[in-house]
This record gives sequence, C-alpha cells and structure tokens, in this order.
Amino acid sequence: MRKPLSTSTARLGASLLGLACCTAGAADTTEVAAIGNTAVISSPAAVEMETVTVTATRLPVASFDVPASISTVSGEDLYGNTLGVNLSEALVAIPGLIARDRQNYAQDTQISIRGFGSRATFGVRGLRLYLDGIPATQPDGQGQVSHFNLGSAERVEVLRGPFSSMYGNSSGGVIQMFTADGAGDPMVGGAFVAGSFGTQRSSITMRSSVDPARTIDYIANYMRFDTDGFRDHSAAKRESFNTKLNWQISEASRLSLVLNTFSSPDTQDPLGLTRAQFNADPSQATVQATQFNTRKSAEQNQGGLIYDLRLSSTQSVRVLGYYGERTVEQYLAIPAATQGNPRHGGGVVDLSTQYGGTDARWTYEGLLGGRQLTLVAGLNYDELSQHRLGYNNFVGSELGVRGALRRDERNVVGNLDQYLQASVALTERFTLMAGARHSRVDIESRDRYIVGANRDDSGNTDYSATTPVAGLTYRANDALRLYASYGRGFETPTLAEAAYRPDGNAGLNLDLEAARSNNAEVGAKLRLQPGTLAELAVFHTDTRDELAVATNSGGRSTFRNIDETRRQGAEASVTTLLAKDLRLQLAYTWLDATVRQPYATCVGTPCTAANATVARGSRIAGAPEHSGFAGLNFGGRSGLNAELDARYIDSVFVNDVNSESAPSYTLIGAGLGYIVERAHWRLRGFLRADNLFDKDYVGSVIVNDGNGRFYEPGPGRSVLAGVNLDWNG
Repeated sequence: MRKPLSTSTARLGASLLGLACCTAGAADTTEVAAIGNTAVISSPAAVEMETVTVTATRLPVASFDVPASISTVSGEDLYGNTLGVNLSEALVAIPGLIARDRQNYAQDTQISIRGFGSRATFGVRGLRLYLDGIPATQPDGQGQVSHFNLGSAERVEVLRGPFSSMYGNSSGGVIQMFTADGAGDPMVGGAFVAGSFGTQRSSITMRSSVDPARTIDYIANYMRFDTDGFRDHSAAKRESFNTKLNWQISEASRLSLVLNTFSSPDTQDPLGLTRAQFNADPSQATVQATQFNTRKSAEQNQGGLIYDLRLSSTQSVRVLGYYGERTVEQYLAIPAATQGNPRHGGGVVDLSTQYGGTDARWTYEGLLGGRQLTLVAGLNYDELSQHRLGYNNFVGSELGVRGALRRDERNVVGNLDQYLQASVALTERFTLMAGARHSRVDIESRDRYIVGANRDDSGNTDYSATTPVAGLTYRANDALRLYASYGRGFETPTLAEAAYRPDGNAGLNLDLEAARSNNAEVGAKLRLQPGTLAELAVFHTDTRDELAVATNSGGRSTFRNIDETRRQGAEASVTTLLAKDLRLQLAYTWLDATVRQPYATCVGTPCTAANATVARGSRIAGAPEHSGFAGLNFGGRSGLNAELDARYIDSVFVNDVNSESAPSYTLIGAGLGYIVERAHWRLRGFLRADNLFDKDYVGSVIVNDGNGRFYEPGPGRSVLAGVNLDWNG
C-alpha cells in the first residue's frame, strides 16, 4: 500500500498560513452572493431578481444559467425570527434536503440531500460542508455543522446533484456558509432569545471599517446558548465566536483572515428510545443514559487565510490555507461486562484531532472563437491527524467515569485532489459546463496499545477516483432555462465507520471499499418578473459498494459493502409575491431510495454474523419518500411582520430490513414580530410558536441502532420570544 501524504498537520497548517501572509500584495473581486434557483429570501422586495453569480460551482456564472440545483438562505433568515443556533431551522424550505434537529446536542444535526447522508447515526456524512471555504467535512467524509456561527453569516448555499462531485469525496451534496463582510457604517448589535425548556441564546455582533479609507474591515460575533432540553438528561451549553477581517491591499488584491472557536462542555446525551418508550413518554431518557451519565464534550478552534489576486482583466488566482484543532470526549452506555473482552476499545472515546490544508485555483474569463469562456483549474490538499484513545467507562462499581486505558492509536487521513472546470457558450441558446476532479484519499493507522491478546493492528490503505461531470443549459427565452447534467461520484468509509472490525479484533477495518455513484439530473428554471421563482428537477443516482451494517456486538457496529442502491425522485419549489409584502413559498420532494440487490445483514444485539436478509426493493433507512414545506410571510423592512408555515415528513424506515418505521408528521408554526427602523438604530422583536397542535413525533432516527433504540422524539408545543437591537454609526 502507498503511504499517507504526511504525518504532521500542525507543521503543514503553520507553513500554509505563513505562506499566505507573505504573499499578500495584490486581489480579486469578492465572489457575489446569490439568490439561487430556489431562493429563501429575507424580504419580499428581494424577490426582484437580478442576474447574480453563485460560488457553489466555483465558476462566476449567473445562477439562473447553471445546469444544477442551487438554493441560498440569507443571513436574515438564518438569524431572524428564530433561535439562531441550529442550521436545520433555516433549511426547511429547500427541496431535496432533510435537516433534522435531534433535540440532542451531544449529536450533530442530521442532514441528508436526496438520500445521501440519511444513514448517519451521528454527525454529517455523505455531504461536503464548508465554512468560508474551510472544510467542515474531513478528508474521510465525516463532518459537523455545530461550529457554524449563524449570527455572523451572510448566506448559506446548498448545491444538489451531479456537480456536487466537483468537491471530491463524499459529495452527495454541498452546504457552504459564508461570513458577512464588515464594510459599511460601524454597527454594534445585541440579541436575546428565550423560550420553552429553559432555552436561551444571547449574542453580540460588531462590524466596522478600521481605517478612514475603508481598506480594512471586520465582523465579529459571540454567541452563548443554554437549554435544559425537551427530554430528560438533555441539557446543553454552547459558546461560539466567529470573526472575519478583510484587507483590500490594492484594487487588484485582497486578503481575508477568518477565525472560529466553538465549545460545548458536558452536553448530556439522552440516547434514542424504543418504539414502546416513545409511545409511553417521548420526553424520557433511557435508563442507560442516566446510569452511565452519557455525555459529550467538544472544543474546536480553527483559522484560515484567503488571498485573492487579479492578475489581469481575464485572469485571477485564489489561495486558501487553514489549520484547526478539535477535541472530543464522549461517554457511552456500554455495559462493564461487555468491556471484559480484551480486544474491546472501552466505553469512553477520547479524540484529539489536528487538521489543515490548502486550496489554490486559477480562473480565466475570456473569449474562445468569439464565445464566452470561463475556465478554473485548482489543486486541493487536506490532512487530518487524529489521536484516538479508548477507556473503560467505569472504575470498580462506579459507572460513567473514566477507567483503564483500552485503546491508543494514531490515525492519519489525507487527500490530494486536482480539478478542472469550464463553461463555454456554444451558441446564443446553449451553454456547456463541464469538469473533472481526480481524488486520492490515504488512510494510515498506527496502533500504540499492544497488550496481551490485543495485537498490533496497524495498517494503511488508499482510495482514488476520477469524477467527471457535464451539464448543458438551453436558454428557451429570457424567463425559462432547461438543463441536463450527468456526473460520477465516490464516497470513502469514514474513520468512525472503519473503527471496528467484523471479526472482533481491534484496529481499523481497512478492507472496506469506496462507494461509486452515477448521477443524472434534468430540470427547468422559471423566472417571472416581478417576484416569481420556480424550479423543477428530476434526478436519478445508482450507487455500488455502499456501506451497510455487518455486525452489532459489544456496543459497536461494523460495516460491509453491498452491491447496488438507487436514489431517484423529483423536486419542485415556488417562491412568489401574492401581494405587496406578502410572500408564498412552496417546496416538495419525492424520493424513491431503494436497495437493488439483496444482501445479508445483522439484526439485534449481540449479532456477530448475518441473521437476516435485506430484500431487493427495500427502502433505504432514514430517507422519507415524501416531504414538503409551505410558508406564508407578511412584512417588509419595518413595521409589522407575520409568518405561518407547515412542514410535512413522510414515514421513514429505521433499519435496513424495514421492520420498523417512524410515523409521518405535519408540524405547524406561526410567528409575529415588529421592526422599528431609524437613522442610526434598528429594533426587532418577535414571538414564535412551533408545533402548535402539540403533536408527538419522531424528529430524527438513529438508523440501525443495535439496541432497537431508533427514535429521537421532537419537542411538543414550544414558544420562543426574542429582541434584537442594532446601532449604526
């Protein structure tokens, strides 16, 4: 096997940041925010669409002309009349995307796009996540959005379909959040939100230009969040700080520094419930959760530099370098007797991770044979160095405490990718967008815990793939675009999925293959003035070697590759002005996600060998067939505003054999607010109620949980009130 790319992420990160500082001397124009094809717009006036570009495809092409499904959520909607903590709150109106707030802050938001990522039991996998260009998805494909600071966000972009593969490994879809710039008049703002279940969020935001010439500006946001939790044993606290500093060095050059910190100590984990427990009392925690005091602590700090340089009227370059550190300590509910196996890794997971990387790209915008041509060539390198420790979760008869060391290993994952993208106007009506990316992912594990029957489990493996994609856009007229696209993608096993071997031995399961997919999409986009946007997309994806459960034993799940799965369906959305200051949003998704070849799997625990068969045609667990959103918003920049919305999620199977399912549900929410705007200040207050009819429902599911605790209940009726005051100099 080839060796990993490197073993010193810290040195890499430091050198990249240093290099970026030294190269500061000349910039590109900043990339423009997009309304997108299925926009989620902060005010009715914004529906008056302009021709703007999106960053999602890296090509500065008008969003309306891109052969892909792209949606944008504004910063106002991310942090307006909402709690402003969970990304799931702001993504509900995007078709094809399911974002579920687990009501369990020891686990991250559960996000899937067109069925990709639906099987994730914690964190986000199968999707690419970015914060100001810095990956929140690591080279192995595992990601999280807990550190996304919504209070300083300008927008979030969501890319779906074949062009997602241009982001490399685990690109079933792409979600990017961008921090706002601090240019303009100085501003200081404070906000306080409080609601049901002891929930509170307080924050302060500052932005300003530093020098009289306004060549240097910054924005900074600090946020603190506390909750007692809807369920027992689910209290949480989070602190987040995010800042961006821009230096317009010259007309041709710009340097941006982004810094982000996140802390979530001793967050309680109520665990999932069985169906009987959910029916009896959705707010309860399992006995095991309190018995072992299941909890998680996470700390993360990261920083990055982005250097833009316009070389000429047709050429520009962008270089990004970043470095970060993340620590996680998690106490699991694994019985002490189970940990008696000398090869067991223990019931306490202690992870210390350093990560860093760079992305450099060159852009050309000019003419080819009299036709407009845009070309992007780039190089991407990322690396993660993770020290994994495991301990018993008991000392003598005392449970839920750190005990003896049971696992000690160093894992290094790196990727080296090259990509090329182009957009060319073939005729006045047809535009071709195409690209290819070559990716290589290397994994190395070095075992440091070699005791008795626990042998040396070191090893390494690598994965590589070339993922081409192409799309054609037809300009029917000024208001209508038709398009078709096709591409290939791949998805490697994450370290979490490879952490345990089916044979019960310690060390990584390095025999797993990467999944490969073929993706196709056709769609239409309609833009009518004033104020109507509509999108329809039909998609089809075939995947081979997808991962599925192989065994469940000792509190651990192991995985295997299966032959073939299929995800196909349709998305539709409309945003329109019904009258002055009255906006309607509709979104609907049909998803047919099924297994195409039968395979053997494990059901129950302990299960060390296959004891059940997943039949052809079984639905992929965690992926609902139907979902929809409807929202009615009234209001403008000032005065009274109101909202009424409904969300529907179809029933969803919770395991591969489709023997149990979470029921469908419809949730109704409503809000009322008032905005006072003056020359130097703006005051906004709101009151919102969710789940108005107090429905018991399963907010998210833990797919294939070996103990049958599949269900994570959502909260009953809840009320939220908030006030925000901004002062402008």
